[in-house]
Amino acid sequence: MNEKSLLIIFTKNPEPGLVKTRLANSIGDEKALAVYEILRRHTACISEKVAVQRIAYYSHFLPATDIFVTEKFNAQLQVGEDLGERMMHAMQRGFEAEFHHVVLIGTDCYELSSAVLDAAFAALEYADAVVGPASDGGFYLMGLNMLIPELFLGRHWSTKEVFSETIELLQHLSISYELLPELSDIDTFDDLKKSGLWTTEA
Repeated sequence: MNEKSLLIIFTKNPEPGLVKTRLANSIGDEKALAVYEILRRHTACISEKVAVQRIAYYSHFLPATDIFVTEKFNAQLQVGEDLGERMMHAMQRGFEAEFHHVVLIGTDCYELSSAVLDAAFAALEYADAVVGPASDGGFYLMGLNMLIPELFLGRHWSTKEVFSETIELLQHLSISYELLPELSDIDTFDDLKKSGLWTTEA
């Protein structure tokens, strides 16, 4: 176990009507929730295989039981007005706890693997940032060796420019960075069909 490295997982509390809302517009709240639970289980499974400390940050409340409420994860509550503030707060707490490498992921990427997570932490041994670009123009992973507030505050999220703007910020700040392979999140019905999960859920 690498005591100097921290993996942060951002998860929404799995409740119908509150998760995968764009997907739910096509397949309904209950099926969208079922897909989200598959994604969460996948994320928990690959995260457990990475030899680092792990914290799952919940969106609304800390549940009494859940796949991330185990001895393999520390459960915390997200703090902040928007996604950027919540991510920065979680990162900040990681560095305040004296972790050297902090990697943050969500629970939307079925293509994410433990090998990619290992590669992210390996990249932070020689670069100060690592980014995993998502095919929709966002990112599925952000890893840092120091807190960089500019990456999180005052930004417009859920746009096709998030990844490119992130790289521009890193370059402007002269932060060394590495890129991971481009992967696909599952946010829409088209994403779901491409993933191969729809045959499971139909």
